[in-house]
Amino acid sequence: MDETWQRELSEFIAIPSVSADPAHREDVKRAGEWVCDFIRRIGGTAELTPFGKKELALGEIPASHDAANAPTVLCYGHFDVQPPAPLELWDTEPFQLTIRDDWAYARGVTDDKGQLYILLKAAQKLVEADALPVNLRFASDGEEEIGGTTIVDYLGVDDRGANAAIIFDGGMLRMDVPVFDLATRGLIAFEVKVKTGERDLHSGMYGGAALNAIHVLMRCFDAVLAGPDGLLPDRLRQGIASPAPAELNAWEALPSGAGELENQGARPLDPNAADQFYIRTLAEPSADVNGILGGKPGLRNTTLSVQASGEFTVRLAPGQDVHTIGSEVERMLREAAPEGAELELTWEGTPPGLVKPDSPAVQLGLQAFEEVLGVRPLLVRTGGTLPIMPALADRGIPTVLTGFGLPESNVHSPNEKFLVRYFEQGVDTAAALYTKFAELHH
Repeated sequence: MDETWQRELSEFIAIPSVSADPAHREDVKRAGEWVCDFIRRIGGTAELTPFGKKELALGEIPASHDAANAPTVLCYGHFDVQPPAPLELWDTEPFQLTIRDDWAYARGVTDDKGQLYILLKAAQKLVEADALPVNLRFASDGEEEIGGTTIVDYLGVDDRGANAAIIFDGGMLRMDVPVFDLATRGLIAFEVKVKTGERDLHSGMYGGAALNAIHVLMRCFDAVLAGPDGLLPDRLRQGIASPAPAELNAWEALPSGAGELENQGARPLDPNAADQFYIRTLAEPSADVNGILGGKPGLRNTTLSVQASGEFTVRLAPGQDVHTIGSEVERMLREAAPEGAELELTWEGTPPGLVKPDSPAVQLGLQAFEEVLGVRPLLVRTGGTLPIMPALADRGIPTVLTGFGLPESNVHSPNEKFLVRYFEQGVDTAAALYTKFAELHH
């Protein structure tokens, strides 16, 4: 890692932009200003722009030649970081970049300052060579680590769009095995309250004759949970976009499902869960009860409870619609409730995101990575939810979501680290990606 890179990244890392801590509100803004300053320094324009209650670092770098006819590429990264606690578990200062044994250590060095820096540095490399063939737009936020939606709100009103988007905020399957995340699952969160009477009752006097709110809640939840085959009821599987053959082939290289469950100390849901691990977690919807309140937990009592509440979430498969599935879940819950039970439901959701594996942006991206790294990325999905992905898809912007983090990078943990050689390789790869995207239709 050369001295210039180390100095620049050290400056960026040293800003304690912890979005979860209100005391660091100004530091988060300073990190956004740092991004804008970098873009301006290499010949672009940029401003830390108020949007809603927060700000976005919005910048533009024009193509070196014939910018009016060049494709536009939107780059996203975030400049906020997780809190460094517990500090006693760090071997180095979390906000001081430290190079040791082929690794760079610091909070945010992988997630996501180091990777956002790679995208910026690749732009600088091509600008200085008078060889940037696309118009770059940078839209970065300082609230990704607290689940903020400012970037999603911005994309909803941004009428300029882009021919493709690049997000370096992910990692490799393992060292030197890159992946592209083509899809994210959506998420619908439900809160259910049940009332079955005026007051709790003596179960000896009324048990077997009066409705029990906890029983009602259990019956309602059971109606929407996975059956013996591990899959949700057909009514909740509408709209699933099945994985393409190229994706299924790539998944063959992933670690065994049995191993993934075992490594987490988890027990399989049913006999087929291990073999179907990736289909279920990446390409199928799932439902999980996250908590139930009712009765007098921890106290031995013989009370029949007439009030209970619970929370559960449905992960939507790529292709599914929040309103369609949410409404169907609500119908099924109400159908399962016996006469006399009062149900109060609230829910809200984030849609899934999906990029087609045969889209030109993905295919050009695969070529760029292979040219620089000598290996073609695997096409995978993530079972988690990332609101920016569906927001980009809604605007018709195909996205390459990838990154150079590693399973051992300790993201969100003490001693976060990034393999030093991936800085140079990452910049070369990002530059190749920008160059390949010149072939996208304007």
